[in-house]
Amino acid sequence: MKKNLICFFLLAGLLFPFSVLSQLVYHEGSSFPVYGKSRESTFGRYTRLPGSVADFARRPVWDLGLHSAGLAVRFRSNSTTISVRWTNTFCNSMNHMAPTGVRGLDLYAWVDGGWRFVNCARPGSGKTTESRIVSDMVPEEREYMLYLPLYDGIDSLSIGVDSCAMIGAPRLSYPVREHPIVFYGTSILQGGCSSRPGMAHTNILSRRLNREAINLGFSGNGQLDYEIAHLMAEVDAGVFVLDFVPNVTVEQIETKLLPFYRILRDRHPDTPIVFVEDPVFPHTFFDVKAAASVRRLNAALAEHYRRLRESGERNIYYVSSEDMLGDDGEATVDGIHFTDLGMMRYADLLYPVLRRVLK
Repeated sequence: MKKNLICFFLLAGLLFPFSVLSQLVYHEGSSFPVYGKSRESTFGRYTRLPGSVADFARRPVWDLGLHSAGLAVRFRSNSTTISVRWTNTFCNSMNHMAPTGVRGLDLYAWVDGGWRFVNCARPGSGKTTESRIVSDMVPEEREYMLYLPLYDGIDSLSIGVDSCAMIGAPRLSYPVREHPIVFYGTSILQGGCSSRPGMAHTNILSRRLNREAINLGFSGNGQLDYEIAHLMAEVDAGVFVLDFVPNVTVEQIETKLLPFYRILRDRHPDTPIVFVEDPVFPHTFFDVKAAASVRRLNAALAEHYRRLRESGERNIYYVSSEDMLGDDGEATVDGIHFTDLGMMRYADLLYPVLRRVLK
């Protein structure tokens, strides 16, 4: 009996540290910096637009600005476990996009000089979810980046770590925040239809270039709204990427593109501005009307680019969409919105352009 008691206490002593480690303590996300915002003072901590825009923006633009596309929370910890608890604003769902991309979260860690995917946090059926992203890690300090949902908002967020572990603000200023990349565009740019937030092409490029990216994609509403141009012009950007063509008409290009451009250029005379063509969508291989529309839109964009160059404008660049998605037709969900494969191909196309102009 005495021997059994001794064995029991020895076993309990051995297991005690692990039981302590398994207990999680949650820390408010507000304790850590948020990357990807055009302005620190937005309507909510995890939204993309300042409250002042609500008085001027079209309602769809404002509502989409409440989505947290492109935002990421940076922190460091030596915990063996990382968990998250969050409440979505809308609990959105879409019939062509995975819930992990719509309203889930993604965790990346800085490893050997680059950002490496750890795991995703899958959303539950309601607005509030608690999810353990990773467990059983070696207890060493790591830098983390937690991407927020692409097609929903975040009302509250907390990060869970071992009760005896530390968690704090990042030591590394990565991605580099000076002169961020500012993207403007459509549902594809917002992240549709990535399987998870980290696979949106703006986030892929941010990691590859180790440069903060600001995602101002508004699903169906990248229509050259001047209020958004003024917001972009407030940012001391390294480059502006204009990828709006799928959401506009030829008439809108003719009437709105130059004023939109001038808002940016007048504030930033030397900052590179990149124009991106309408993708040659796979369904245009069969749909002749859609194919003709893409050709007309891209011709209108190319003509405006030509005029700008001939008028003496410099530091402007043009990206053809000919090789954006490959030639196999396999890079979209529905003939339009990109899969992860499409996002990777798109990032591959833009990467050398952005790397060159950022230097």
